[in-house]
Amino acid sequence: MDRRFPLAQLRGASKRYGDRLALDRLDLGLHAGQVTSLLGANGAGKSTAVGLLLGLLAADAGEVSVLGGAPGSDAVRRQCGTMLQQAGIPERLTAGEMLALVRSNYPDPLALDECVALAGLDGLLDRRYGALSGGQQRRLQFALAICGRPRLLFLDEPTTGLDVAARQALWAAVRSRVAEGCAVLLTTHYLEEAEALSDRVAVIDRGRLLAEGSVDEIRARVSLRRIRCVSNVAEAVVAQWPGVHGATREGGTLRIVAEPAEPVLRRLLEADPQLSDLEIHRAGLAEAFLALTNASTREAA
Repeated sequence: MDRRFPLAQLRGASKRYGDRLALDRLDLGLHAGQVTSLLGANGAGKSTAVGLLLGLLAADAGEVSVLGGAPGSDAVRRQCGTMLQQAGIPERLTAGEMLALVRSNYPDPLALDECVALAGLDGLLDRRYGALSGGQQRRLQFALAICGRPRLLFLDEPTTGLDVAARQALWAAVRSRVAEGCAVLLTTHYLEEAEALSDRVAVIDRGRLLAEGSVDEIRARVSLRRIRCVSNVAEAVVAQWPGVHGATREGGTLRIVAEPAEPVLRRLLEADPQLSDLEIHRAGLAEAFLALTNASTREAA
């Protein structure tokens, strides 16, 4: 398995809906054994990019290649798994019937027991889809997406409606597929999910690529810092200081997001020389994402 070359790729892909440019010469590659998170606000172009790779849409310009074939062709679809927000599963069918039906479309599907274990469906196979809770339906949708041993897996907001335990179980199942060489494209509004799972991150805004790289590389693009300490200084006061992007309190702990951090630290120490338990960390993916997209909005304005 040569991981130097992408299993799927957009090269200079553009797409218009009337007068609106949804994608603007977007480059994106999906590699075996990697999770690539595609991040952007609503309307940034994520769904359009996924639609091109699935063959649901045609690009107006640029190239789209998927597993060496045409996106959406039968040969390509048999090597892909897809979990979209709208599933369209008949409510009268049981979970077991749906799994049997979908597994029959693949030449070497995962064993039923493995699908059940990976997706957390134990005890649910005899229940009709319409009788499942929202979280149980999402777990079945995940099982349907992975049951064919896909080389390429599309996950669109996969953990919406899942509790913490179910979300972490799904993360573990995704990692198991990646360890087998699967390439995963993840779209999610839970940025902690992208930070936990991603090997690569692509941030887009208004159809254009703003940044692409590892989680650490994206975080390094901005100089935001997280400051945490035990202090009596009111968070409402700190929030008004220059360079402070946000200030909150959890019990006696004051949490600050600042850019740059040094002037804020000096002012904090002047305001409370007795503060303790001071910690400073580079901002997380969520803060980096907001900084990048906010900068893009300012430039567009």
